[in-house]
Amino acid sequence: MNSLSVILITKNEADNIRACLESVAWADEIIVVDSGSTDDTVAIAKELGAQVHVQDWPGFGVQKNRALGYATKDWVLSLDADERVTPELRAEIEAILKTEQTADSYLVPRLSNYCGRFMYHSGWYPDLLPRLFKRGAARFSDDLVHERLIVEGSSVKLKGLLLHYAFDGMEEVLHKVNQYSTAGAAMMHKRGRKASLTGAVVRGLWSFFRTYILRGGILDGREGFMLAVSNAEGTYYRYLKLMLLNRKQ
Repeated sequence: MNSLSVILITKNEADNIRACLESVAWADEIIVVDSGSTDDTVAIAKELGAQVHVQDWPGFGVQKNRALGYATKDWVLSLDADERVTPELRAEIEAILKTEQTADSYLVPRLSNYCGRFMYHSGWYPDLLPRLFKRGAARFSDDLVHERLIVEGSSVKLKGLLLHYAFDGMEEVLHKVNQYSTAGAAMMHKRGRKASLTGAVVRGLWSFFRTYILRGGILDGREGFMLAVSNAEGTYYRYLKLMLLNRKQ
């Protein structure tokens, strides 16, 4: 039977980390790379048997590659602290580990919760992500934010859901809009991208229309509208911050 490493990166995830790690307690090893939590994240992770490595913060992609570097088992499952492996997904993964596989990675459908509602539209579902892969067959892009898993070889879709508790309330939404728009603007600035006020407004409006109309956010009720607005804000602020970075340069 093949063995499994679970990897994740954390910072101040005390509210999430216990449920996340309990959902994968059956794995052969759990690797947590923490970037200086000031809450009980590290203590909870160690209590639940995880190997914890505390390091500086270089960005999402680099940090996830650090976590991957600590993994020693045959297969790797990459998670975020606000995600939970369902019993159905666990059963699929365990079946994969029991046999020799021709696929190099597996795409996992993710169902995300936004302010108390699971979102079945808005472009959020099915959110197929490459999360389970043979060690050595994949690595993360070095992007500061919105990193990608780069897989060499073939991929197969799974059916069991990965639950994602993305946002508990608007305070968290606004915090992440600010955090991700800043990181996204810095990444685009580094790549030489340009932006204008008009462009920021147009892109923000397009983001709302795409989420709420084209991707069916209207079917997700009031949370669908809230998500479309926050997506628009994130896009607008990302390009506005890029414009200001270009001006400063």
